[in-house]
Parts: sequence; C-alpha cells; structure tokens
Amino acid sequence: MTAHEMPVAKAKTNPNLPHLQPDAQPPVGRPGGPDWWLMMKAFLTQGKKVASCAPSSAVMARKMIDGIDWDAAKCIVELGAGTGPITAQLVQRLKPHTRAVVIELDPMLCARLKARFHGIPNLDIIQGDAAAFDKYLAERGLPHEVDHVLSGLPLPSFPKELRGAILETSARALSAHGTFRQLTVMPLVYYKMYSRYFEDVKFRFVPWNLPPGGVYLCRGFRGVGATAAM
Repeated sequence: MTAHEMPVAKAKTNPNLPHLQPDAQPPVGRPGGPDWWLMMKAFLTQGKKVASCAPSSAVMARKMIDGIDWDAAKCIVELGAGTGPITAQLVQRLKPHTRAVVIELDPMLCARLKARFHGIPNLDIIQGDAAAFDKYLAERGLPHEVDHVLSGLPLPSFPKELRGAILETSARALSAHGTFRQLTVMPLVYYKMYSRYFEDVKFRFVPWNLPPGGVYLCRGFRGVGATAAM
C-alpha cells in the first residue's frame, strides 16, 4: 500500500480518538490530483524546501513513530508533513489527552492535509514556518514541553542559519526525555551532522521505501554553540 492509498478513514473510527464533530463540514478548495503528483509539483516548485518528490511509504511512516509511549505523550509536533503519510499514522494512535500539531509551509500541501484530516479535534494543522512552531504552541495555549518532534524537512539542504533555528526551537521545546526524529532518504550520510547537534543519535534503516531511507532518533541537544559551529 502506498502512502496516498492509506485509509485515513480508519483513523477516524479508532476508539482511542475523540468522535468527530457531527456538524463538521469539509473545507473547500481541496487540491486535486493524487498525493504523488502534489509532492512532485511541490518538489519542482519549492526545490530544496521539499525533502522528496514522492510521499513516504507506510513502512517509513510507521518507523518514524515506532517506540512512542502514547499513554504518556501529551504533545507531538510534526514538521514538513507533506501530504500526510506520517500524520495518518499519528491520528490512528492519538489518545484523547494527546495534542498533535502539524506544520507545513507549502500552501497546496497544507490544503491537502486540512482536507484529509478535517474534523479530528486533537489535531492542529498549520501553514507556517517550522522554526516558529513554539509560537504556534503558545498561541494555542499548549504546553511548552513537547514529547516528540517528527521532522520530514530536508534539513541538510537548508542554509545553516535556518537549520540551526529549527533544531534550536525543537530542542528548547522538547521535554527532558523527548526525542527529535528526522526522516531521510539518504541512509547514514548525515549521521555525523546530527551527532554534532545531539549527544545520542541512533539510525533506523528502512529498506522497503522508495528510495531506501531511514529515521534518525536523536536525544540530548548539545546547545546553541553546536549550531553556530556548523
């Protein structure tokens, strides 16, 4: 099953999720076309701001959230959600006490996300800047401490200042036992880079993705000095 074929409706009937609003109406202006086409258009128009020209596979999306303690998690942030393959995995597992904040800069992709996940009460989808997600949390009265940050952004291709700002914002927001999880389609190539930012970096290889990739699981931010030196 590909990411764009993932049955999101299943997530809405998950007994762990609050019921959808009975009077909720789907948003207008939903972009047409399959997910792979929207990702391709975003990749061609946005260049290095988009991590891949195709949505992540369901296997990759599941690996991204593997090991999360859903009973303990109160706030999870996703950066660069694309068309939502990881978001779909999130909403299938969210407990009523957990809030998920999903941020996507591209307006076309964000419109697809809002249409696809419309009506889920503990999910916020925001068109905005990943480096400012702490501001979005404050605006919604959410806890300053985040349990997990899931990033689908192509951080290695970002300018040093922007990459550092996103990582510093994530580190300031993370709880003491929180994790920063970074998706990649270039296995282990940037391991040393993330090791400069975080004390503990593990890599989870996902061979059954196109192209093969994986997830960096990071803990223990080294501090602002690390980002300034990059």
